[in-house]
Amino acid sequence: MKHFSTNSCAYGFVLLLSHMIAAAHSMLHPVDFLALQSIRKSLNDLHGSNYFASWDFTSDPCNFAGVYCDGDRVIALNLGDPRAGSPGLTGRVDPAIGKLSALAEFTIVPGRVFGALPHTLSQLKNLRFLAISRNFISGEIPAGLGQLRALQTLDLSFNQLSGSIPFSVGALPSLSNVILCHNRLGGSVPRFTSRALTRLDLKHNDLSGSLSPAGLPPSLQYLSLSWNRMSGPVDRALYGLNRLSYVDLSSNRFTGCIPGHVFSFPISNLQLQRNDFSGPVQPLDQVRIPTVDLSFNRLSGGISPLLSTVQSLYLNNNRLTGEVPVSFVERLLSGSIEILYLQHNYLTGIRINPRVEIPLSTSLCLQYNCMVLPVQTPCPFKAGRQKTRPTSQCIQWKG
Repeated sequence: MKHFSTNSCAYGFVLLLSHMIAAAHSMLHPVDFLALQSIRKSLNDLHGSNYFASWDFTSDPCNFAGVYCDGDRVIALNLGDPRAGSPGLTGRVDPAIGKLSALAEFTIVPGRVFGALPHTLSQLKNLRFLAISRNFISGEIPAGLGQLRALQTLDLSFNQLSGSIPFSVGALPSLSNVILCHNRLGGSVPRFTSRALTRLDLKHNDLSGSLSPAGLPPSLQYLSLSWNRMSGPVDRALYGLNRLSYVDLSSNRFTGCIPGHVFSFPISNLQLQRNDFSGPVQPLDQVRIPTVDLSFNRLSGGISPLLSTVQSLYLNNNRLTGEVPVSFVERLLSGSIEILYLQHNYLTGIRINPRVEIPLSTSLCLQYNCMVLPVQTPCPFKAGRQKTRPTSQCIQWKG
């Protein structure tokens, strides 16, 4: 008991002393004052950084670099604020961060901050912006973040986070930006219910499972799920996402057909390459997307003339059959098509005069199909050296 009492008295004295120092130099609440001290002790400047030079606790903490106050409370903490000349910090995020009860914004500049995210983050009920990117944060995303009902931006990208994305995070009502790319996250993608969500970036993780038909809100404008292990169809999950301006589902294991309505999205680049999509490609109307990459799938059937308006079209390494539509030839010769990769399919011909000159601005590759090449065009190195498919393959594969 005596030991406990001594510690209690000592803590009380420190609290009183901190309160007196704080009162002498500012009106900062003593709880916030002590929290900043703990946070400072757990972090250090990297070589060449002088961010913490202004953190002198005999002066007003509200004048510290990266500390912003409203009255007697810290409302924003930008640790390693680059405006204070910081190339980064090292150390851990102290659990005392949870004591800054008025905090609305918390960021850490890219550096070498390591360890797990403290579960005390869930105490920051006013937090709207949380960004700890390009560090060495490990462990799991605390499920308690799902208690931060005011959270709008969650950026934990380029770290070493593992485990799954908590379903409680997906249920946050005010989320507008979720950026968790370049981590080691696994499991399935939770259902995101926020009607304010515009950006969802989960690329370069180890996510699996399928996309829930009701998992993505119609407000979504940016969607990147590339370089994961996701599977299953996407037609129902993408239905109704008419505001998408960026879509990248490449390098997964998605199956089924490519829904025709995705070619009507107001996007500049449609990236569905390196999946297991199959069946014919059937846009609903003339495609206005400048770049469409459907390469390295299992697509079959003929090439739709509605794709001839695409400037850069990648259909290589599929199972497409038949002749290349005449509309493609016209646009090739006019220079309207910049890239047309059709190699490694089962195409039987293209009606192009061998004596015509294809514009130098156009890259056309036809090799390894079931046709005698009418023109010699430079193909990418990865296309290989073989000009045509073996006849036996072309006979077996009639589409």
